Amino acid sequence: MNEALTELLKFVQIGARLDLKAISLEHVLGLTGTLEGVEAVYEKPQLLVSLISLLEDTTSAIAKDASLTLINVSANEKGASALLNLNIEADCPPLQLPPENIVIHCLNHIFNKESKIADQCCMILSNLTRPIYLIEKVIDIIEKSNKTFDALIEIFTKYEYNKSAKLHYLGPVLSNLSQSKRVRHCILDQDKCVVQRLLPFTEYKDSLVRRGGIVGTLKNCCFETDFHEWLLSDDVDILPRLLLPLAGPEEFDEEDNDKLPIELQYLPSDKEREEDPDIRCILVEAITQLCSKRITREFIRNKNSYIILRELHKWETDKKVLLACENLVDILIRTEAEIAEDNLKELQIPDHLIGNFEKLNDTLLK
Repeated sequence: MNEALTELLKFVQIGARLDLKAISLEHVLGLTGTLEGVEAVYEKPQLLVSLISLLEDTTSAIAKDASLTLINVSANEKGASALLNLNIEADCPPLQLPPENIVIHCLNHIFNKESKIADQCCMILSNLTRPIYLIEKVIDIIEKSNKTFDALIEIFTKYEYNKSAKLHYLGPVLSNLSQSKRVRHCILDQDKCVVQRLLPFTEYKDSLVRRGGIVGTLKNCCFETDFHEWLLSDDVDILPRLLLPLAGPEEFDEEDNDKLPIELQYLPSDKEREEDPDIRCILVEAITQLCSKRITREFIRNKNSYIILRELHKWETDKKVLLACENLVDILIRTEAEIAEDNLKELQIPDHLIGNFEKLNDTLLK
């Protein structure tokens, strides 16, 4: 396989004859359908550089096959690392200008309203940001480019920005990147309306990928305890956006209804819960994060969140979601005198109890 790739390399170039380039690239794409093939490709830096350069090929079929090949390579953690850490100038084929870093190429296509491979570039960027140890490097590259996170979110929230691409995979990209405090603080900038623009996508019916990505982003933002009161305030009003996908068609009496946020009052009889258990779990975990401090716990209790979670627990069958729901309900039904701690994140738990909790969780999830 290694010898075959070495032979094909001279044809997988911008300046190669079109028919030979197409056949050679098709063969390389086929190889990346197996783990062995992916490993053979990412171990050839010159081939990776050539594939990146082919993202800009004027023949759309070539650019597409190059992008699909890079999706397969970047889906492998070692492949993603190899792509991101390429010494492009050193490995650039002779007589060719070295391409830019793969992140820059992906961003250029995502920002280009006419790009035919913008969706594939979103998927590559999503793969590159999945390994947590690569996230900060990607952020560094973005910050040094002429692109901004604000502009990226603007594109994500704009309807039909690119008529040839849905850009749904920008959702997972934002979720991955928001594991970094730098990105979270950008999204949570109180002088801008960034997080507010993301909230409607918690119920985006047309794409589970986009919806899940944004729910993951919001959960990551909920790790910033200093922003909790602002997130729950009328300026953002995040709680109804997190609770509504968890609510079903259950009817409540007038007293209970009146205590709920207005968005959750008198829901229609055909109201459906979020269909994906992973997203339901993330939503519950996000609300749990917002319960870190006493003032926010009391706010969430006063909004009668418990009855939504109670009905969710009756309906739920997924063990992971049930456990997350039980953990949250346990916080909400306890009095502050029982909790006896203002900030739960500052609560010191002995190591032996942490181990016991982990074993119990593992048992419950089996």
